Amino acid sequence: MSTRIDTRMAALKAAGRSGLIPFVTSGDPHPDWMVGILHALVEGGADILELGMPFSDPMADGPVIQKSSERALERGMTLDRTLAIVREFRDRDTTTPIVLMGYLNPVEYYGWEKFATNAKSAGVDGLLIVDCPPEEADSVRPVLAKHGLDQIFLASPTTTDARIATMGELAQGYVYYVSFAGITGADLLVMADVGARLDELRQTIRVPIAVGFGVKTAADAAAIARSADGVVVGSSLVERVRLSLDGEGKATEKTVSAVTSLVAELAAGVRSVARAGSSQAVSA
Repeated sequence: MSTRIDTRMAALKAAGRSGLIPFVTSGDPHPDWMVGILHALVEGGADILELGMPFSDPMADGPVIQKSSERALERGMTLDRTLAIVREFRDRDTTTPIVLMGYLNPVEYYGWEKFATNAKSAGVDGLLIVDCPPEEADSVRPVLAKHGLDQIFLASPTTTDARIATMGELAQGYVYYVSFAGITGADLLVMADVGARLDELRQTIRVPIAVGFGVKTAADAAAIARSADGVVVGSSLVERVRLSLDGEGKATEKTVSAVTSLVAELAAGVRSVARAGSSQAVSA
């Protein structure tokens, strides 16, 4: 069965361009601001949305996203509130795919069956669990499949051939490729290395590939868009949110516009590059 992610990726391919996939942390700067921020991302040029589920120990994330999780949790963010945000977003937007991204612990505590049921009902399309590799997903996959949720996997330069082979068999939606082995928000992005690795991954992985870490500018986005199905940007957007806050860490009239302006710049970079036929995506 085709999902919203499949439909959007197919439309991007038909249009001959990559897509922009921004990441923001749910509840940062405040739960009450999130629906407006998500709509602003789409209005600015986002094609797919990644929404982070705050967690107290986000081990794969750098300080920028760690701090955003802390801000969200301090403001009472929970999984139920994240799902409520998605549900409200769907009142106005029924076409933009949403992928929830996070860690095993909060979802396991919530309960997989309950989570999958409520996520699907809210309008979630996919789930990326950072610490759930494909070979450990046997108990998770049937539950998500039952509810029509795509399971998105992570790959990196150090991912073994065996794991890549498993991803090739199980991947849905897209694969998120981390452009180097590190934490989110780092400053290293070597396009020659990314392109070469994507060529290798394409031999095994048939779904689009999203590459992450290091995209900060329209030029970065355009460079990646030449060989990728989508450009995912996270830390630079989350940092824009932080810089827009007042001295007490509260959102201001500048918060939404700060996010929108960066997304519009990145979208222009992505859309400046015409592509023919390949299937990959890249993120920050």
